[in-house]
Parts: sequence; C-alpha cells; structure tokens
Amino acid sequence: NDNNNNKRQQQPHQQQQQHLFSKMAKHLARIHGTEEDKVNCPFYFKIGACRHSDRCSRLHHRPAFSPTILLKHLYRHPIRQAELQAGITSTGNSNNHSNVHIDAVKAQEDFLCFFEDLFCELSKFGRIEALHVCDNLGDHMIGHVYCKFSDEEQASDALQVMNGRYYDGRKIDVEFSPVTDFREARCRDFDEDTCSRGGYCNFVHIKPLPMPLIRSLEEDCEEDRRQEAIKRDEMEASERDRERRKKDRKRSSKHRSSGDRASSSDDRKRSRRHRHSSSSSHRSSRRTDTSANDDSDGGGGGGSRGGGSRSRSRSPPSS
Repeated sequence: NDNNNNKRQQQPHQQQQQHLFSKMAKHLARIHGTEEDKVNCPFYFKIGACRHSDRCSRLHHRPAFSPTILLKHLYRHPIRQAELQAGITSTGNSNNHSNVHIDAVKAQEDFLCFFEDLFCELSKFGRIEALHVCDNLGDHMIGHVYCKFSDEEQASDALQVMNGRYYDGRKIDVEFSPVTDFREARCRDFDEDTCSRGGYCNFVHIKPLPMPLIRSLEEDCEEDRRQEAIKRDEMEASERDRERRKKDRKRSSKHRSSGDRASSSDDRKRSRRHRHSSSSSHRSSRRTDTSANDDSDGGGGGGSRGGGSRSRSRSPPSS
C-alpha cells in the first residue's frame, strides 16, 4: 500500500516534468537559428558563414551530412582582383570602389564561363537544384559558391571528389553547408537593388543569371546523364554476356572432359573385350588344332597295325 501511494504521489510530478521538458524543447526549436538563440550562431545557421569565424561567441554547428556543399572562395571577384592589381586595401567602405576601373562586359563573360564550367562539372554527381555564386566582398563570404543537390549522397560524392582539387591554379576547399533554404540566406534588398551595405552585407548577394542559360545547361547535363546511363547499361549488359559466355565455356569444357573420360573408358572396355575375344578365339583355335592332330595320329597307327597283320598273314610259315 505504501508503494502504491508513493507511485500515485510521483505521477503528477513526473507529468509536470515531462510537460516542462516538452515546452522547453518547443521553445528551443522555435528560437534555434534566430537572434533569440544565445547559444547557436544565427548567421552561420542561415548563410553557412560568420564574419567572426572561429572567434564567434556562439556555436557553429557544422553538419555531417547535407544536400548543400560550399566551395569556399572559389570565384575570383573582379572588384577584388582590380583592387589587388591597383594595390588598394579593402577597408569595408564601398566608396573605395569608385577608384577601381572594371570592364563590365569582360567581367560578365568571365563569370558566365566560370558558372558554366562549374555547373557542368558538378552536374556529373547528380541533379543540381540550385547553384549560387556570392557577389559579396566581405572576407568571410567573397567568392563563395553554394551548390544544392537533390540528394545528400550526391553532395557527399561531390565533396569527396572536389575537395582538394585545383581550379584556375587554386586549391578547392569544400565543406557541407547548413543552408538548405536560400530564401532565408539571400538579401532581399539586393534582389530589389536597394541594399545600403553593398558588397559587405552579411546576407548572401546572389549574382543574377539569365534563365535561358540555366535551362540550356540543365538540358545539356540531363542529356549527358541519359547518355551515360545508356552507356552504363550497355557495359553492364556486355559484362553479363561475357560472364554468361564464360560460364557456358566452363560448362561445355566440363561436358567435353566428362565425354572424353566416358569415351576413353568405352575405348578401354572395347579394347579389353577385343583382347578377351581374341585370346578366347586363339585358345579355341589351339584346342581345334590339338584335337585335329590327335585324330590324325590315331588313324595312322590303326592302319599300320592292320597292314602288319595283313602282311603277317600273307607271309609263308617259316620252315
């Protein structure tokens, strides 16, 4: 009875604890990745980069798996290249860019060539849902390229192959990104051409692209994947045919060897029977010769004896 009473008293307390834990879990899930979250960095959660880097006071949870990969500082921004050539130090002030001369047409052509090369190379690992190049100038985001695949395994394959490779003389650094929804990562003011911070905004400024180019690249890559699938199927079919022919050859060689063994055994039996029949015929012929000789010897002796008696009867008696 005492145990039952203790259990009845503990049940309301356990229910209160479970309700409190569920409420705390809902609250943490609601504020995760927001400014209210004092533990996790909201900027790293939204854009996969933080201007404080490892010195940030909040945690940067790097995902172990993600459909999105980040190719860090891969794109050579024309403004930064012009600044380096002119010897201008980047201070975070957009007014310094007025002293830099950039050929806009050549910069756009270089960017389109870069995007086309990267899209065709990454599409070998799977279907690309989004490929975005950052137009930001901050040190923590400049040249970043985000690539979202339709499957996490495709992203993992791309990371394993692309990480450590070289492009345009620079080593590629690839990692998984927590960004899966670019609506939260991109700067809406930049899309409306009203961002006051310019290239040093903390949200992603995605470089615009002509939609016909993207559709053309998607169609070409889809056709390449289709052709590769056909070639793969043909290779697998030829491999199966090769294995089947090999098995057939082994099976025929086994039958042939068993047939050879059977024929050799038949030959041995046939030769044995032949030897046996020849030996028996030889023995029978010897017996026939022996009986013939015996008959000839017996007939000659009787005649001589009869002839002798006849000769003796014909001879006159002795005087």
